[in-house]
Amino acid sequence: MSLGALALKFRQTYAHGVMTAHYRDRVRFQILQTPPIAQTADLSCELHVLTSTADWLNLLWGLKSFYHYSRRRYGLCIHDDGTLTASDRATLQHHFPQARLIDRPTADAQMSVLLAPYPRCLNFRNTNHLSPKVFDFMAQLRGDRLLLLDSDVLFFQAPTALLRRIDDPDYRLNTLNRDVASAYTVDPTVVRSQLGFELVPRVNSGLGLIHKSSLRLDWIEEFLALPDIIGHFWRIEQTLMALGSSRFGVEWLPPAYDVRLDRGIHASPCRHYVGKIRHLMYSEGVRQLMRQGFLKELTT
Repeated sequence: MSLGALALKFRQTYAHGVMTAHYRDRVRFQILQTPPIAQTADLSCELHVLTSTADWLNLLWGLKSFYHYSRRRYGLCIHDDGTLTASDRATLQHHFPQARLIDRPTADAQMSVLLAPYPRCLNFRNTNHLSPKVFDFMAQLRGDRLLLLDSDVLFFQAPTALLRRIDDPDYRLNTLNRDVASAYTVDPTVVRSQLGFELVPRVNSGLGLIHKSSLRLDWIEEFLALPDIIGHFWRIEQTLMALGSSRFGVEWLPPAYDVRLDRGIHASPCRHYVGKIRHLMYSEGVRQLMRQGFLKELTT
């Protein structure tokens, strides 16, 4: 390797400091030494996640911290974005032996049939790698309620407010964490004039409770006809979640669940480490879990 390549690798490794590199490249792998977590057939709410070969190790921390601190054993469905290796899938199945793991070829075959009557939906799913969060999660959901979780969310204590809403059979709204700002591909005034409802601002699609009937395929086909909705690749999926939730009925989770870009956990039950602060997932989030004795608790 040339000196230039070595220098580039060094800068990339330590771009956010030695502490970040230590927890990302050394400590993070210790989760692999913890025992499997069993789920039950509890389908009052089913947890669905989409992951990749770049993110599955973070997902292990997110899932295990959720199951540990929530003391719930909701069913789990892991969706492969098409990049997981055989080794990745085997490791995930080992740590969550009762989970369903949906590989991408199987999902593509199933969804091509299901979405055939909805050409806009089918085209969007075929061209956007985050689209399974909109379509596949609902198609594979066993039951009415889905717990939506991104691979970059960590839990530090029981998410009591979220669990209370999930466990209340009379709770009929979607509930999601609130973004730092509205990150949509549509203009709310266009939604109001063309669809006749208000688009709730600042919905983030990284964590929340979603009811199956809030993401109807006929609704999504209608949404995808809105002008300029096909925009930034990750904002489209979030926009569709926000549109379906706004029409169905939605409220934010409490402020402690909000997406923030500053440092500090601030006694929040969990934190969504979005792209701009992904480095904090290691130097702050994993570090805090280690301080709490999280890994030791998993093994006792």
